[in-house]
Amino acid sequence: MSMKYMSNLAQVGRASSRVSSVLRGSSYNSVRYYSDETTHFGYKTVKKDDKEKLVGNVFSSVASNYDVMNDAMSLGIHRLWKSHFISRLDAGMRPGSSRPLDFLDVAGGTGDIAFGLLDHAKTKYNDTQSTMTIADINPDMLREGEKRYQQTQWNDGSDRVKFLVQNGETMDKIEDNSKDVYTIAFGIRNFTNIQAGLNTAYRVLRPGGIFACLEFSQVDNPVLDYVYQAYSFSLLPLMGQLIANDRESYQYLVESIQKFPKQEEFKGMIEKAGFYVPEKGYENLTFGVASIHIGVKL
Repeated sequence: MSMKYMSNLAQVGRASSRVSSVLRGSSYNSVRYYSDETTHFGYKTVKKDDKEKLVGNVFSSVASNYDVMNDAMSLGIHRLWKSHFISRLDAGMRPGSSRPLDFLDVAGGTGDIAFGLLDHAKTKYNDTQSTMTIADINPDMLREGEKRYQQTQWNDGSDRVKFLVQNGETMDKIEDNSKDVYTIAFGIRNFTNIQAGLNTAYRVLRPGGIFACLEFSQVDNPVLDYVYQAYSFSLLPLMGQLIANDRESYQYLVESIQKFPKQEEFKGMIEKAGFYVPEKGYENLTFGVASIHIGVKL
């Protein structure tokens, strides 16, 4: 047996051991309990008052490489997920409507969902009047979105698109019953209090308004889940080091996916906020790597 073969076998064994350890840790952390003063930051237990700053530091670090980060975390498939998300919503002011729609894209920093929604509304319904508010707690992420906005057709002096620094859990600058469509993509898992964010979404939507969330989720096939977690925990932090010289931020982002509620649990939280959840309530994408959740304010 060659020394090279033995070396490769040893490396595989070490990698397998690390992955198995991660999977056991993931199971343990999923049942960890927190006090009223603490919460999770990935797999770390932190004070609730500290999490907002810690998450802010992560996204300030990755803001300029945000699309590259999502490409790495989804193998590039996030672009297809977002396109499907926008098409499924199929939002836009229909011909003959009495008023335009008011969109709110939360944790929308770089603007890709917001601009995609406006593109869809114009292309399919010739809607050039509906408004878009892009809200994000992180000013660095919003600045990236504003840079992109300058290069879009929506930068036409009409003031239809607004950028707003806001905490998604409170939205104190957004009035009650003022929005028709609330979207959030790959953002709600970073909230300190997810239920508070859902309650706020219900508050700001008008009756008949739509809540739509696209988020990394839990893979429903055990074999595929093992492979996905092996990729996530073994390669993504390394890619973060190579792409952005920031291993720790990518490690947190991987861990935050594991801490996010499973599909049925999150569906229950949406219902708890007051929303009607149609049919199954969610659509798994790519075997559950991501999911779309829909709620309607009746």
